[in-house]
Amino acid sequence: MQKKDMLYEGKAKKLYTTEDKQKMIMEFKDDATAFDGEKKASLQKKGKLNTEISMIFFELLEAENISTHYLEKLSDNEMLVEKMDIFPLEVVVRNIVAGSLAERTGLAEGTELEEEVIEFFYKSDELGDPLLNSEHIKLLELADKEELAEIRSKAREINNVLQQFLAEAGIDLVDFKLEFGRTDQEEIKLADEITPDTCRLWDVSTGKKLDKDRFRQEMGGVMAGYEEILKRIKKEK
Repeated sequence: MQKKDMLYEGKAKKLYTTEDKQKMIMEFKDDATAFDGEKKASLQKKGKLNTEISMIFFELLEAENISTHYLEKLSDNEMLVEKMDIFPLEVVVRNIVAGSLAERTGLAEGTELEEEVIEFFYKSDELGDPLLNSEHIKLLELADKEELAEIRSKAREINNVLQQFLAEAGIDLVDFKLEFGRTDQEEIKLADEITPDTCRLWDVSTGKKLDKDRFRQEMGGVMAGYEEILKRIKKEK
């Protein structure tokens, strides 16, 4: 499968067309950004690590009958994915209080939630990716009632699978971001990526952060954290 035109370049990935109109190549970059792009760096091997980590998670979910856009790994930092119409929503699933949830609620970071909290954010750089409720989503026609219900249900399923899998690897799934798309056949599937860029992952025993927060908070050892995650989930696969 050959790359053709670049359709999109984001902070961490590029998307290319292929000779098959229904398939795209997703290339993971070594670039790291935080705080709406105010902080930037290039981290060697980041793209390669994120490709393999995301592939493991997608294959795990597919084995649990949760459909994703993932088709196959093409190279160290490329995967073949199904082309979809992406909902302009970031779906954030939270199991433990951290980040903006702590800031908005006053709850202490590390507080375990009795059940997961699912939040929706509008994918709009112009507006700063605001938090939305279901009425806002309906008003903006970003998804209809049935689609939103299905997205919620799939997010919970994904959370259950990943939580159990990561717990066996000694990792707490604190929170994570998902994106969903609609195929030409109107099927809703998981899209984008699942990596330490998009998840908060803490060591169960020590609470050590193994994710992108190490970059955001200038803790150092960013790639060591990503490598530790890959090492552990490879054993659990």
